[in-house]
Amino acid sequence: MEVTNKYIVIKNHIEDAPKESHFEIKTQPFALSLDPGSDDIIVKNLYISIDPYLINRMKTHSASHKAISFATPLTPGEAIDALVIGKVVTSGNSKFEKDDLVLGVFTWAEYSVVKEQSIIKKLESSEFPLTYHLGVLGFSGLSAYGGFFEISKPQKGEKVFVSAASGSVGNIVGQYAKLLGCYVVGCAGSQKKVELLKEKLGFDDAFNYKEETDLNSTLKRYFPDGIDIYFDNVGGEMLEAAVANMKAFGRVSVCGVISEYTDVGKRASPNMMDVVYKRISIRGFLAADYLNVFAEFSAKTLDYLRNGQLEVIEDKSLGVESIPSAFVGLFNGDNVGKKIVVLAEE
Repeated sequence: MEVTNKYIVIKNHIEDAPKESHFEIKTQPFALSLDPGSDDIIVKNLYISIDPYLINRMKTHSASHKAISFATPLTPGEAIDALVIGKVVTSGNSKFEKDDLVLGVFTWAEYSVVKEQSIIKKLESSEFPLTYHLGVLGFSGLSAYGGFFEISKPQKGEKVFVSAASGSVGNIVGQYAKLLGCYVVGCAGSQKKVELLKEKLGFDDAFNYKEETDLNSTLKRYFPDGIDIYFDNVGGEMLEAAVANMKAFGRVSVCGVISEYTDVGKRASPNMMDVVYKRISIRGFLAADYLNVFAEFSAKTLDYLRNGQLEVIEDKSLGVESIPSAFVGLFNGDNVGKKIVVLAEE
């Protein structure tokens, strides 16, 4: 049997802010059968994770390219690989059977042909939606958990600041911090997001950074005694202001620097005198660094979910055609929570 497969490519490398015009929807005939002896697996993609780090893979050069296999550069005209949940259609591999649900690194497409090593794990039916495995129970959640608990080593009562706090990682960090008993302030790019942080996610306070003309003064207002922990998702001037307002022995976990991904002019220049004399620790990390605590993270997060202590925020679009706008929207502040494109419901 043969179907028509739609998939997304970049036309050229993208060196600045992504636009929908940078992408192209392609179609090609796609056989749902395998050659005899093949150990490939054909997957019908159900849910695609949309993540900002991919912009660095779309560049000609990036420090990310040699860091980890997930970050290797993308080739214009070829299907874009990313985290996907899919259903096995046909398998030449004895470890996978028709209708198995799998999480792995597949493509921005309706169907993917994958190798066993591209599959991270099988997914069993559970009490929670499958999409949680792309967000709160997946690498977004692991980033929040590893960056907050393993790097920041938080203590009850400490003062925590989270940037891009309504995003896929930031909203989970803020909730973890509140559950631990910390004082938490987040920033976001609209009043609606600010209200979400305070009213639904339980942040102690929040502000719209687009309405602030002096971030240094803003953080002094929210943290008159200083910041113990800054969870950084944006870099740039927000990092500079946070460092200026850190307490002695403050910790900065750098999960992402989205403001710098598309504008090199926004690279942060924190005051290194503050770093030295306040003995501030600044550490970047990748989610994959904390696969060793995945079981611990998963067990604790599942307990929070079962007890209704953790709110899950998902932002869904429908269809392959929506992938370019969904991705571009990450850099325009359009999304709230984890951005997912739904191709087919399970």
